[in-house]
Amino acid sequence: MRAALFWAVAILLAVAAGWAWNSWRHRVANRRPGARPGRGSTGGPRPAPPRPRGTERPSTTSRSRGTDRRDDTPAPGEIWWADVPYADGSGSKVRPCLVLRADSRGADVLKITSQDKSDRDDHVRIPTQDWDPGAEHDSYLSLTEPIRLDSAAFADHAGRCDADLWRKVRSLRHLPTA
Repeated sequence: MRAALFWAVAILLAVAAGWAWNSWRHRVANRRPGARPGRGSTGGPRPAPPRPRGTERPSTTSRSRGTDRRDDTPAPGEIWWADVPYADGSGSKVRPCLVLRADSRGADVLKITSQDKSDRDDHVRIPTQDWDPGAEHDSYLSLTEPIRLDSAAFADHAGRCDADLWRKVRSLRHLPTA
């Protein structure tokens, strides 16, 4: 009986130590300059709520690249930081996305990821230096099914899509564009 109790306590302590270590790692990772924590159920700390419209991300030069529009609504060909839901519906993440078509209620977008997807046919490299100067490498645009986002999901205007890439995206028949 004592041996079983000893092992139960040992297992409980090991689980608690693992949880504490994981929590500490997420806290430290989210303190890095430029870190963009997600909103999934990863057990890490909750990220700050989305910024109000019209506020800029500290590491970007939002609106400085010839964007003279007065309103803060997404337009086709623009890249925005938005709260995009995960495909499995388990949560969401603030990530960059390319606006394909927009109206007063929201927009159809394609997700942009910083993960290397060069080996996949459904992703294409997208230059990031113009709209995310802090990025260390280019990102990848998902050419799969667009996602519909409500207008409240859009947090920050990042910039415009590269003109050559925007022409290529507009030529794809399965994607709705303005």
